[in-house]
Amino acid sequence: MAFESRSNEVIVLGGGLAGLSAGYALSQANRRALVLESDSTVGGLSKTIIEGEFRFDLGGHRFITKSIRIENFIKDLMGEELLTVPRSSKICLRNKYFDYPLKPSNAIFGLGVPTTLKILSDYGIERVRNHFRAVKSVSLEDWVVSQFGRTMFNIYFKEYSEKVWGLECSQISAEWVAKRIQGLSLGAAIKNAFFKFSGRGIPTLADKFLYPSLGIGRISDKLREAIDENGRVLTSTRIETLHHSDSRIESLTARNGDGTYKVRGYDFISSIPITTLVNMLHPRAPKDILASASRLRYRDLVIVATILNRERVTNQTWIYIPERKISLGRIHEPKNWSLDMAPADKTLLVTEYFCFEDDEIWSASDDQLADNTIHQLGSLGFIKNNEVLGSIVVRVPKAYPLLEVGYQEHYDKILDYLDQFQNLHIIGRSGMFKYLNMDHAIETGLEMAERIMKKRKDDKLHLVEGERMALAGDAG
Repeated sequence: MAFESRSNEVIVLGGGLAGLSAGYALSQANRRALVLESDSTVGGLSKTIIEGEFRFDLGGHRFITKSIRIENFIKDLMGEELLTVPRSSKICLRNKYFDYPLKPSNAIFGLGVPTTLKILSDYGIERVRNHFRAVKSVSLEDWVVSQFGRTMFNIYFKEYSEKVWGLECSQISAEWVAKRIQGLSLGAAIKNAFFKFSGRGIPTLADKFLYPSLGIGRISDKLREAIDENGRVLTSTRIETLHHSDSRIESLTARNGDGTYKVRGYDFISSIPITTLVNMLHPRAPKDILASASRLRYRDLVIVATILNRERVTNQTWIYIPERKISLGRIHEPKNWSLDMAPADKTLLVTEYFCFEDDEIWSASDDQLADNTIHQLGSLGFIKNNEVLGSIVVRVPKAYPLLEVGYQEHYDKILDYLDQFQNLHIIGRSGMFKYLNMDHAIETGLEMAERIMKKRKDDKLHLVEGERMALAGDAG
C-alpha cells in the first residue's frame, strides 16, 4: 500500500493513546496529521482484544483522573458508551484475601493481631524517624519502608514489586512508586477505612472508575475515527529510519506491506519507545547516546485469557497475587467491568505475567502458558478444569518502562541529545520513558499538539511581521 504526505503535515509515530490524542487534537483544529502504527490495530497497551463474543483488555485499564479537563474530554468523546464502575480489589496472600486499599479490621482478622500490631508499630517508628531526619529515598524499598514501615514492605510490597519488575526492590527507583501511589501512606489508608475518607485526589484509593462498555480499546477507536476525518491513521506500518539534517528531522522511511516509502513532514511527534527512536536515527546517534539507550530497559507482559463455561467467577475488578511461588501476577474478570465483555452464561479470567522477552515465560509456547494458567487458577480455587472452553495468549513487548536506580543519568543524556532536533517531540509512556497513567498519556498528546499549533501560529505571525517590515523598508 503506497501513501503520500505533504511537507507541512505532522507525522505521529505510534498509535497508542498519546499518539492518537495528538492526532485527534490536530484533526479537530483542521490540521493534517499522519499517524503511523506498527501493529494491525491502534491502542498500544490500551487496546481491547476481540475473540468471538469475548472481549478483554491487555490488563484491566481503569480510567481514573484528577484532571477535570481530561475527564470531560473522555466523557465528550465516548458519550453513552462510558460506564461508571465501582472498584473492588483484593490481595490474595497466604491463602486469604485482603481488601485493597487496606481496611484495618480486615487486616486484623486476616493477618492476626500480633502482625497487625507490628505493622502499626513499624509505621509509628518510621513516622518518628522521618520527623527527626531528612529522608532520602533512592530505591523503592527506601520509599515504601519510609511510608509504610518494614513489616508492611516485607509482607506485601517486596514480593509483588519484585515479581512485577524482575529486580530486587533495592534496584528499583523510588521515583516509580512515589508517583504511582502519590499521597498514599498507611495513615491515609487507615483514615480511608475508619473515617470513610473518599480518597479523592489519591488515585490508589479511588472507589470508582470510568470504563467504556465494550472495553478500553473503544477510546482508541473513537480517536482514530475522528483523525480519519481530516488526517490518516495507517496501521501495520513499521518505521525503519528517521532522516535528519541541520537539527531537524526531514523525513522517515516506513514499511507498509511489501513496500518501503519515504514520508516527509514538518513536525514529528514520537510516542514509540525512546530507545527505539534513538536507534532509528540516520545519521546514527553518537556512540555514548546509543550506549545510554542500551541501558534503558522495558518490562514485557504476557496475557493469558481463560474462557470459562460459567456465568461469573469473582465480584472483583482486580486480584493481586504477590507470592513468588505463583508466577502470574494479577487477575481480572472483564465481566465485572462491563457485562458486554462476555456472553451472559460465560465469562473469562484474564491473567498477567510480568516478564522479559528472553525469559522462560515469554519463550513458553501458547499451550504451555495456557496449561500453566489453568493449573494455577485451579490451585487458587478459582476454576475447575471441566469449565475451561479455551485460552487466548497475547504477548506485549515493552509494556512498562523499567525505572532502575541510576536510570536518570542515561535518560537525561538522551533527552539532551534529542533536544537538538527542533521539530521532534516526544510524548506518552514509552516515548517519554515515564510510567504514565492513561489520563497523563492522553494529556501529553493533547498538550504537544496544542504546543505545535501555537508555534506554527507564532511563526506565521513573525513571518508576516518580517515581510511588513521589509516592505516598509523598501518603501522608505
